[in-house]
Amino acid sequence: MKQIVVGMGEALWDILPDGRKIGGAPANFAYHASQFGLDSCVVSAVGNDELGDETLKNLTSKGLNLMVPQIPYPTGTVQVTLDSNGVPAYDIKEGVAWDNIPFTPELEALAKDTQAVCFGSLAQRSVVSRETIHKFLDAMPNDGNRLKIFDINLRQSFYTKEIICESMKRCNILKINDEELVIISRMFGYPGIDLKDKCWLLVGKYKLNMLILTCGVNGSYVFTPGGMSFVDTPKVEVADTVGAGDSFTGSFCAAILKGKPVHIAHELAVKVSAFVCTRNGAMPRLTQDIIDSVNR
Repeated sequence: MKQIVVGMGEALWDILPDGRKIGGAPANFAYHASQFGLDSCVVSAVGNDELGDETLKNLTSKGLNLMVPQIPYPTGTVQVTLDSNGVPAYDIKEGVAWDNIPFTPELEALAKDTQAVCFGSLAQRSVVSRETIHKFLDAMPNDGNRLKIFDINLRQSFYTKEIICESMKRCNILKINDEELVIISRMFGYPGIDLKDKCWLLVGKYKLNMLILTCGVNGSYVFTPGGMSFVDTPKVEVADTVGAGDSFTGSFCAAILKGKPVHIAHELAVKVSAFVCTRNGAMPRLTQDIIDSVNR
């Protein structure tokens, strides 16, 4: 069976205090999954402009497969500012190429060969890309082995209750952080219950195989219908946290596809995201020891 892993959604440049770096959650996810030997593909769109050309060149140089057409919209950019703890805030430009990802016969064919896909809410802010993401998810085989990961990734005001509901109906793995869980709980009308109970409620309501909850320095959880895994967050010297969550998801996905049990996959994901926090930018090269650990 092919094990193609797809990161689908926004392709953009993070304009950081020390310069611009290629970014976007789908590319970050696909890149980190690829470091563990998986066949990774980025699905997005960029502009017919210099940044678009640079995006394609950059992602190709990282060994990623691309289904990223150049279309007549500007390539996406995000102005990133970091606070004193290295935590980013984002100003995401609108009306850009990744808001207009086309659904093509080639994309439909890719969906049928995709073993795992990660998508978020941000790329669904526009109707065009939202419909493309939905069609892709619906075109994936329902054989019980495919991972459909909704990394909710709430940004600014670019989400609605409807978008979140439709995405949770289509996914079988939900990844969310503690701040996003508070927002979703208010939106869905159960703000008063315990954090863990909220997670169990979502697992049951949407028949999820897994729910991944990250809580920053307070550790992370993976909830499954049969149990719960908890791993502490290691203390590291933080350079910035850009892309750390995506590296968590990408490495967790890779470990699960390679047959690792949930807790081992969880421990790897925590180790990878902690390492990424010690480096600038979202796509640092992992150490060989980390890469080899998934094959032990």
